[in-house]
Order: sequence, then structure tokens, then C-alpha cells
Amino acid sequence: MTKIAEMHQLNKTALTATSSFPVSSFSVDDDVSRFDRPNYFLFPGFCDVHVHFREPGFSYKETIKSGSLSAARGGYTDVCTMPNLAPVPDSVAHITLQRDLIARDACIGVYPLAAITVGEKGEQLSDIEGMAPLCIGYSDDGRGVQSDEMMREAMTRAKALGKMIVAHCEVNDLLHGGYIHDGAYAKAHGHRGICSESEWAQIARDIELVREIGCRYHVCHISTKESVDIIRRAKAEGVNITCETGPHYLVMDDSMLQEDGRFKMNPPLRDKTDREALVEGLKDGTIDCIATDHAPHSAEEKAKGLEKSAFGIVGLETALPVLYTKLVKPGILPLSRVVDALCEAPRKRFEIPFGNDFSIWEMETPYRVDPAEFQSMGRATPFAGETLYGRCVCTVKNGQIVWQE
Repeated sequence: MTKIAEMHQLNKTALTATSSFPVSSFSVDDDVSRFDRPNYFLFPGFCDVHVHFREPGFSYKETIKSGSLSAARGGYTDVCTMPNLAPVPDSVAHITLQRDLIARDACIGVYPLAAITVGEKGEQLSDIEGMAPLCIGYSDDGRGVQSDEMMREAMTRAKALGKMIVAHCEVNDLLHGGYIHDGAYAKAHGHRGICSESEWAQIARDIELVREIGCRYHVCHISTKESVDIIRRAKAEGVNITCETGPHYLVMDDSMLQEDGRFKMNPPLRDKTDREALVEGLKDGTIDCIATDHAPHSAEEKAKGLEKSAFGIVGLETALPVLYTKLVKPGILPLSRVVDALCEAPRKRFEIPFGNDFSIWEMETPYRVDPAEFQSMGRATPFAGETLYGRCVCTVKNGQIVWQE
């Protein structure tokens, strides 16, 4: 029996104790629990290892309270927050400020990532040792660490602490002011493109460093077919590497772009062949986790078109519905593989324990995505107006209801 199946069995008792949901029994089949009530499923608490809750520093975009409630509405009971905050969590004092807000306002488990470098500026390393008891790992998300020597030293120190490097991979010298994929849409509409090499070249560099140092290493939001191939080969050679991609990269490509800021994210939506490679990578286990990169901004910041809008979309409340509608229902991926990538794989890699956590979903009634219904303060999603399947009825964290429809 897998860990997910074990948790389903434990949740039988918790379900009747914590929820008024009228159900008498459910069965476990291939890590997915189906109620005897038609169209309802019980899922273990999802775990997103890549979200932005924007607090401290940018509470006009999102807060710990609104972000964690958004996660709960999406069936998530644990998340890891990225460090592009103000102040950046690059010291004990700064990360303690963030953790105090989490303790006060979060309705789910929130695990902060500390910055690799001071201010995420790539100029000097943060207080890696001092923050170790207070963080889940280290990342400069939003920026790649450009210096080989600085990344080598960060990996060496993280390894000594048993902590993981969680890397946003991007070569600044290859960006050239781009803001969408350097593909057919960019050329047809006069936009500056971001080449695929800007991502995969730094992944390749980091893999060489991991071979040398042997630290635990995780790649954020991969988007290119080359990245999939490089990571697949590294895993076959025994390199200590895992990776994630986002729901939007699995179901969208640059042929679907519109002249709207809700289609702008970093990395950008790539070519159809990249999307297909990502799906294959998820199928064969090259891609371990699905993470949303939930990145809320104000309406004003996302209303400036593809060129001038801020990078980032929200995704916690649409992740499972998008994956279920566009990959599971058409038979492209089994539901059990999606659930593993949303739950067991990220928990195992980031050492985030299973709790008495689960969510109940109604999966077969179609509805239109209305961002006005989101619990997140962010509203920018490329799935606005689309018809999806899958609505979270109830989410339970540590035996307590944290979201109920």
C-alpha cells in the first residue's frame, strides 16, 4: 500500500469526525478514493512547493491569510513560499518576520524558502547557516544565480546542513529584454522573445555542480523540451535532482497567447513541442512535481499587455480542475499520476509530512472559471472564462475544516 493509500484509510475516521458531508463509505483504487456518492472523490492534502504569498512587503498583491485560503480552496494543505519579499528572507531577523506572519495568519502549513543571496541580488551569500532551522531550503526564485562560484559555495553549504537548493534557472545574458517565448507568436506580433537556452543552459551548469558537490537540488518550473531531456539524462546517471512544472505549461503553448497580461509568466509559455515533452516527462517520472508558481499581482500591474505587465499568474484554485479537465478526462494522464505529482512526490522530496489532511471534490459538474470567485487577491489567470470540471467542496487540515464550499 502506498503512502497516499495509507492516508486514505486513516482519513476514514477523520472524515466522519470533521465533516458533515453525507457519505457512508468510499473505496481506494490506484491511490484515488471514490465515494459511494457519485462523482465525489477524496484526495489527500495537496502540497505546492512553489507559491508567492507576497507578505511581508507586497500585501496589496496577496497576504498570508488570502494566499493560504486560496490554497485551501484548491485542496492544498501545505505550501512552500518563495523569498522575493521585502525584506527578503536572507537573515534570521528577516525570515523570522515572515514566520511570525505565517504563525498568525496561515490556515494551512506554510514553509518558507530562504534566499540564496542577500536581497536576491546574486552578489553575496545570505546567512545560510543561521536560517537553516527556519527554512525548508534556499532559492533566489525570480532570478538565476549567475555566478558559478557562488552557486558552488551555496550548494556546498546547503549540503553540509542537509538542505536543498531550489533553483530558478535563467541566464541573464540570454534574455535580451524578452518577455514571451522566442517563437512563432513573438515573431508574428513583433514581441521580444526569451530563448529556451536561457533556461536549459543554467540547468546544465547546475547539474555539473551537483555532480561535483552531491547536494540535494530541485529545479523550478521547467518549460522546455531540452530541460526535460537534460534532467532525464542526469537522473539516469544518479544525480540528486528533482524538478517541477506548472499546470499551464502542461496544457498551453505560445499558439494560445493573447495580447493580455494574464498570459504573461516567467518562464513563458513555450512551443507545442515543449508542451508535449513536458507531458511525456511527467508520464515517465522525469518531472516529479506539479507546482503552480502562484504569483498574484494587482489588477493594474496585469493590465498592461504582454510587454509591460508584471510576470506571473495565479493558479492554486484552478490547478486540479485544469489538470483533470485537460489531461485526465481526455485520457492523456491517469488521475493517480496527477495526484502523486500534486501530493506524494513534493512531500517526499521536500520532507513535508502527511498530516490528517484531505479534500473532498465534486468532479463531474462543469462550470466556468470566474476569477471574481477566487479567494486569492490575484485575478490574472489564462483560464478565465474556460469551462472546467472539479470543484473543491471541503478541505481539512490537521482534522480542522479550513475551506468549505
